[in-house]
Order: sequence, then C-alpha cells, then structure tokens
Amino acid sequence: MAKEERERIIIPDENGDENLFEVLFKFDVDQTGKSYMVTIPVADSEDDDTDEVEVFPFRYEEKGEADDDLALFPLETDEEWDMIEEMLNTFQDDEYETE
Repeated sequence: MAKEERERIIIPDENGDENLFEVLFKFDVDQTGKSYMVTIPVADSEDDDTDEVEVFPFRYEEKGEADDDLALFPLETDEEWDMIEEMLNTFQDDEYETE
C-alpha cells in the first residue's frame, strides 16, 4: 500500500539553515481560536528502520493569502503540550487502524 503524500514545509533553525519537515496533521482549537501543527523532519520520516521519531509541534498563524505563508510559534503552556500529546495519541491510533 502506497504511503500517502503529506504536506512539506521548510523551517529555518536558529542558525538560519533551512530544514524540510513533513506535516503530520494540523488542527484548530475553537475555544482559543489558535491553530496548531505537528511536524517531523523529512529525514526521519523516510528512515523506516526506526520506530522513534522526534515530533516538532508549533502554534501557527497564516500571515497572508498563500497557504504557505505561515508564522510559527513554539508552544508556551503545559496545556498546549498536553493537548498536542492527546492529539498525537489519537493520530497514532488512527494510523495503526488504517494499516
């Protein structure tokens, strides 16, 4: 079964080096009006030998008309981290059910 193609984005690191990430999923929180995305480095997503993959969650805001014009922000509260962890668990459960 072919792996579905995910959205990819480039995120510069603190040194200005560009890194390619795959977007696992995005979601909005209606109560706060904030949007979040969870990403993984493309190098990790293409390496099928390991089960451990480091995820990089962000809060994001769309800055313009284009879909790829985003401002990314680190998570700031324990509540945000808890919410991301819960969504990740749901995402992983869904992934295993479709395989």
